[in-house]
Amino acid sequence: MRSDGHAAPTGAQWSDRRLDGSATRAKTDRIDAELIAHFLIFRPEAGRTLPAEHLRLLRALTTRRAQMVEMRKRLLAQIRAHRKSGTAELFKDIDLELKERLDGAIAELESRISELLGRDSRLADTARILRSVPGIGPVASSTLIAELPELGVLTGEEAAALTGLAPVAQDSGTLRGKRVIAGGRRALRHVLFQAALLASHHNPTFKAFADRLRKAGKSHKVIVTAVARKLVIIANALCKSRREWEPRHP
Repeated sequence: MRSDGHAAPTGAQWSDRRLDGSATRAKTDRIDAELIAHFLIFRPEAGRTLPAEHLRLLRALTTRRAQMVEMRKRLLAQIRAHRKSGTAELFKDIDLELKERLDGAIAELESRISELLGRDSRLADTARILRSVPGIGPVASSTLIAELPELGVLTGEEAAALTGLAPVAQDSGTLRGKRVIAGGRRALRHVLFQAALLASHHNPTFKAFADRLRKAGKSHKVIVTAVARKLVIIANALCKSRREWEPRHP
């Protein structure tokens, strides 16, 4: 029993609150318990519509690819640093070999991801739907399927929350804090930010949306976050209706 007269949460309740950080980061006194409970239906693997084996393999492959890309990114940063310091020749052969190995590993992983997605007609159809949206390419579509297999059975609000793109209130009592994004599936959110940058430049609908926010004085970070949130909500709706993206005039 806590000092405020309420029962202390059980171990299971503490575990539930840690899921995706969606509950622990909110400071609001009034929390939508029904929405949170609905999220928990899908955690950890219960309620997922994809075959467990395909999901496990796809997630392992996309995670490994992300790791290889991060390693290559760090290597390239080191190469630039060597050039600035005038020591590039000392490491030229080593850096070239490492980069070639990383490039090959990434290409191999992407090939295996594509092959895995093609083994199942449902997976292939979902990938086709997602990739019909300008801005969502092979990496974003495969990561969405692997990290958010609930896509298509959620509401737009739930999809945004699970990716950590829904604004979280920082309220307490009569105080009203700034809304920020928090929690969610971090690896997926990173990929969606990249997709949002592409969509805001090459997708007329999202470009017009980003331009409106820019004219309203919103910061770059706020604009990219808003585009990413809109992107995942639309992706969820398309997967729910099982139809491809249809461009609309802004």
